[in-house]
Amino acid sequence: MASVRNKVNPLLFNIPYVLTWRRFGFRTICSGRLGFAPSTSPSIANADTPVAGTKVLETFTEEFEIGSRKITLETGKIARFANGSVVLAMEETKVLSTVASSKGDAVRDFLPLTVDYQEKQFAQGVIPTTYMRREGAPKERELLCGRLIDRPIRPLFPSGFYHEVQVMASVLSSDGKQDPDIMAANASSAALMLSDIPWGGPIGVVRIGRISGQFVVNPSMDELSISDLNLVYACTRDKTLMIDVQAREISEKDLEAALRFAHPEAVKYLDPQIRLAAKAGKQKKEYKVSMVSEKTFEKIQNLAKEPVEAVFTDPTYGKFERGEALENITQDVKRVLEEEGDDEGLKILPKTVDTVRKQVVRRRIISEGLRVDGRRLDEVRPLYCEAGNLPVLHGSALFSRGDTQVLCTVTLGAPGEAQHLDSLVGPSSKRFMLHYSFPPFCTNEVGKKTGLNRREVGHGTLAEKALLAVLPPEDDFPYAVRINSEVMASDGSTSMATVCGGSMGLMDSGIPIREHVAGLSIGLVSEVDPSTGEIKEYRILTDILGLEDHLGDMDFKIAGTRNGVTAIQLDIKPAGIPLDIICECLDPALKGRRQILEHMEREIRAPRIQDDRYSPRLVTLKYSNDALRRLIGPLGALKRKIEQETGARISVSDGTLTIVAKNQSVMEKVLERIDFIIGREIEIGGVYKGKVVSIKEYGAFVEFNGGQQGLLHVSELSHDPVSRVSDVVSLGQQLSLMCIEQDGRGNIKLSLKATLPTPKSMAVTVDEPVAPTSQEVNVWAAIEDVSNEQEKQGATAEPETNDLTKKSATPAVLIRSVAECDEEEKSDGLNSKGDNGSQSASKSDKKTRISSSLSKSGFSSGNAKKSKRGKDAILDLLSDDESHQKHTSEVGLHSQIESDKDDATSETPMSANKLKLGMRVTAKVHQIRALGLVLDLGGGIRGMYRFEPDMKRDFDVGDELRVECSSFSTKGIPVLTLVKEE
Repeated sequence: MASVRNKVNPLLFNIPYVLTWRRFGFRTICSGRLGFAPSTSPSIANADTPVAGTKVLETFTEEFEIGSRKITLETGKIARFANGSVVLAMEETKVLSTVASSKGDAVRDFLPLTVDYQEKQFAQGVIPTTYMRREGAPKERELLCGRLIDRPIRPLFPSGFYHEVQVMASVLSSDGKQDPDIMAANASSAALMLSDIPWGGPIGVVRIGRISGQFVVNPSMDELSISDLNLVYACTRDKTLMIDVQAREISEKDLEAALRFAHPEAVKYLDPQIRLAAKAGKQKKEYKVSMVSEKTFEKIQNLAKEPVEAVFTDPTYGKFERGEALENITQDVKRVLEEEGDDEGLKILPKTVDTVRKQVVRRRIISEGLRVDGRRLDEVRPLYCEAGNLPVLHGSALFSRGDTQVLCTVTLGAPGEAQHLDSLVGPSSKRFMLHYSFPPFCTNEVGKKTGLNRREVGHGTLAEKALLAVLPPEDDFPYAVRINSEVMASDGSTSMATVCGGSMGLMDSGIPIREHVAGLSIGLVSEVDPSTGEIKEYRILTDILGLEDHLGDMDFKIAGTRNGVTAIQLDIKPAGIPLDIICECLDPALKGRRQILEHMEREIRAPRIQDDRYSPRLVTLKYSNDALRRLIGPLGALKRKIEQETGARISVSDGTLTIVAKNQSVMEKVLERIDFIIGREIEIGGVYKGKVVSIKEYGAFVEFNGGQQGLLHVSELSHDPVSRVSDVVSLGQQLSLMCIEQDGRGNIKLSLKATLPTPKSMAVTVDEPVAPTSQEVNVWAAIEDVSNEQEKQGATAEPETNDLTKKSATPAVLIRSVAECDEEEKSDGLNSKGDNGSQSASKSDKKTRISSSLSKSGFSSGNAKKSKRGKDAILDLLSDDESHQKHTSEVGLHSQIESDKDDATSETPMSANKLKLGMRVTAKVHQIRALGLVLDLGGGIRGMYRFEPDMKRDFDVGDELRVECSSFSTKGIPVLTLVKEE
C-alpha cells in the first residue's frame, strides 16, 4: 500500500510533519474547501495533551427537622455569582432564593427593597397554556407570596441603609404537597445571612394549622384543606415580625394559643441558618449609611418643633387641613435654611421634619394619652352604614368610619365565571373574588392607574379571606360572587372598611351568610430604652388614623364576627415586637369590632329577599352531552347568540348546564329557547310548550321539546265535544300541553284539556257586593290564589235548578271589565265588514283559549258559536305571551274576577244574579267609545250600549241613563238598550 502511495505522489508522504497543513490546524484540501482540523493529530495521539477536567462544586448543606418533615438548606451548587443563594428543600419541593445589592451611592431617603417570587410551570412538568407558551406578568399569588417574604425581612435592615436590594425566589420543583411560600421566605432569610449585605436576621417562618382541635406544624395542602386555621408566623428569636391568619371564626383564646405554639417552632429555623452562614457566609461589607448629623437635626428641630406641636394639639384640624399646615411649616423652615445657605439641611429637610412630627405625636400619646384627632386610645371613629344604596345592582353598601369611606358592590354569576387559578398548589379555581381598588382621588392626588398593584392585591386578599369564612357552602349556593371595593376616601384602614362594606353588600344581595364580619386596625406607639433596645413603655391604639399608621410602630388588622377571628394581617416597623404585646391587642380589637357590628346590624341584620326585578336567578339542568353539543352549536355560535339576545350567562360542563339570568323574566326566556332547541326529558304529566305544525281530521301534530313531535288527538282538545280540529287550533299556534302517554316506540300523546280544569270548577257566583278599591288595576292572580278563591266561592255557590236558570243567571266570572268592552267595539268593527273571511293563525290561537274559558264558565262550545260577535269581542282579552303561566285561560279569568270584585261598591247592591233579561236599571256613563258607551250598572257590573246609526251622541261621563238589558254576550257582557221616555 505504501508503494502505491509513493507512486501517486511521493512528496505528500515524505514532507516533515511540521510543514504539513495539519501542523497549522487546517484540514486537507478536498473539493476546493479549506477547514480547521482538531488540535490533536493521529500521529501524536498518545502524546501528553490537556483534557477538560471535572469541576468540583463546593457545596454546603444543613439538614434539620420541623414538624416531622425533613428540611435541607444547600448553597454553593447553583447561582454561585449571586451575593447569596440558597436552595431549600422539603420532600420533593425545592425553592431557590437569591439576593443581590447595588454598590452605587444613589441619594435617597428610603430602602428600595424589591422581592420577586415566581412559579414557573416547569416546576410541575407542565407547558404553559398561553399563546406564547411562556409565563407572563406576575399572577396574584406570586405578588402575595412576594409580600409575604417582604414584610418580615424589611424591618431588619439597618436604619439609614438605602442601597437597592433585590430578593428573587423561584420554585424549582413542586410535588403539590407543600406550599412553597414559607419555604421561599426561609430560603430568602438564609440567602441574606450568606450575603455581605448588612441585615439583622435570621428569621424563621412557619405555618400552623388546626385539625380536630390539634395544632399541626407545616401542614400539607391536603391537611390545610380540612384545617380551620391557616396561620403564617414569622419571628426572630424573641420577637414577632409578621402574622398572617385565615380562620373559620377562631376565638381570641385559641388564637393566642396558636401564636404561642408557633413561636418556638419558627425559632427552629434560626440555628441551621446561622451554622450555614458560618460555613459559607461572606464577610459583611461596610456600606455607606445615610445619617443625619446631630447638629443639623437639632437646628431643624428647634425651628419646627413648636409649630408642629401647635398643629397636633388642635383636634379641629381635618386630614387635609393638618397636612397643609405641616407643609407650610416645612416651607418656613426651608426659607430659613436657604437664607443661611445650609445645603446639608436642605437635602435632609423633609425626612427630618417628618422625624420631628413623629416625636411630637408619639410623646403626646405616651405621656398624655392624647391622639391626633382628640379621641381616647380605645375609641372608634364615628360610623355610617348604608346598604342597598344602588338598588339596580345585585348588592351594594356604603361604609364610612371617620373620613375613610368605601363603596362595595356585589355581583353574582354562573359557576363557570369563577376565577381560574394557574398555581402550583391549591385549588384550580375560586368562586368568591374580592377586588380592591385605591384610586388617586381618594387622597386628593393625581396618579395613573396601571395594572395589578401589590398593595391593592394584598388588601383585597385580606378582606376576601375575612369574608370567606361566612359564605355558604358551594353545594348550597353555587353562584360565583364578585365584590368590588372602591375606596372613596382614605384616612386609615381601608381594607378593614372593605370587610365591613363587603359584609353588608353580601347581605343586601340576598346571599345567606351566617352573620356580619367587621374589622378594624390596632396601632402601637412605644418608647424604647436606648441602652438595651427593649420597650419600656407603650400604648395600644384602637382604629388608627392614616397618620397614626405612618408615625406608629404597628398596623395590626383584625377582622371577624362576634364568634371569633376570620383574618389577621400584622405589619410592623421596628425590628420586632414582643409576642405578649401582640396578644394584648386582641382584647381591644374585639371590643371595637363589636361596636362596629352593632351599627352594621342596625342597618341590615339578615339577608334580603330580593324582588324579581333585579335579583338574579340560577338554574342547573342535566342533559346528555349530545344535547349540549346541539345547544352550543358550531364553535359555540348558538350559545353565544342566546347569551347576546337574552343577556343571560350559560356555562356548560360534563352533562350539566348552568344558567344565570338577571331576573326571572330573562330566565324564562332562556329556558324557553333551550327547551325549543334541545328539549327536556319527556315525563308523563309534564307540561310543555309547543307549536302546531300540521292539522288532521283526527287531531293535530305539535312540535315541542327541541324538535320532538306529539299527537294532540281531537278528544284531548277540550272538555266539550269538538267537531272540527281547526275550530280550536290552527297552524303555527303556540300551546301549553301535557304529556299523557308515551309508548315503547317513542310515540307521544299530548293533551290540551288536561291543562284545563273541569267545567264544574268554574261555576262561581257572587252573592254579596264587594267594597271598591282605590285603583282599577287588573293584576294576574297567582295560581294558588285562584284555586283558593274557587274553593271558597264554590262552597257558597247556590245550586242551579234547571237549564233556564243556567242561561239567565250570569256567573260572576262573566262580568267584564272596560278592557273587554273595548274589545267588543273592535269586534263590532270587524263584524260590520263581514264574517265570511278565513281566520288568521293568531285569531285561531285566541279562539282556543276562549273556547276553554267558555267551557269552564258553564257555556258549551255550541253556545259560544251562537254569539260570534260576543266571542270576537274578547279575542284580545288574554295575553299572547304564555311563557309565565301554564294555565293562561283560567288564570286570566280569575284575575279578572278579582279585579271586578274590587270595583264593586257597597252602595249599589247590584249583583250578577239580579240582572235579568228585560230588566230596566239606571246606569251611569263610565266611558265614551267610538262605537258606543261603557255603562256602570253598579255592583261592579259594566255593560255596553252600541250607538245606533245617525243618532245623536251628546253624552258626557257621569250622565245617568235609563237602560234595559236586552241580551248577554257569550262572556256575560250585558248588552243594553236605551229606554225611550214616554
